[in-house]
Amino acid sequence: MNDLKSLLSGVTTFIFDYDGVMTDGTVYMDSNGDPLRTSNVKDGYAIQLASKLGYHLAVISGAVVTNITKRLNMLGVKDVFTGVPDKVVKLDEYMKQYQLTPNQIVYMGDDIPDLRVMHRVGVPACPADAAEEVKSISAFVSDRPGGRGCVRDIIEQTLKAQGKWMTAEAYSW
Repeated sequence: MNDLKSLLSGVTTFIFDYDGVMTDGTVYMDSNGDPLRTSNVKDGYAIQLASKLGYHLAVISGAVVTNITKRLNMLGVKDVFTGVPDKVVKLDEYMKQYQLTPNQIVYMGDDIPDLRVMHRVGVPACPADAAEEVKSISAFVSDRPGGRGCVRDIIEQTLKAQGKWMTAEAYSW
């Protein structure tokens, strides 16, 4: 745990995959055939808190997910990239844009397309139900599955490691 606390101490940025991390991976179809996904309100609370505290937040997803941007923007996630064929290219662009080093970044992914990105950041993380290949390289494996609080878990652990959990900002949306 002290090693994890040390890794988390310099984090300024959270980047998440969407399907399987912010959702449980289930995709429903509405009557028009458009995909619908559900997300966890406790994850949402932690995301908006991290945004209020000044962290960079981003989503990089290979899926074409048009209906998530509004909710994520409301929570403070300004950088939402969907339909991304090569997540490493987008990560490199993002790091350059915000002048970030790998050690400042937590990336939470759950499956094979996330592996190359996870190798490039300081704190690779995943939900409990991630692919074994992803778990094997993660510095943090949440005990919560995708879409069921794993996003809050890594944000909470980071804020606690930095002494920013349960501050005055925590008591309001």
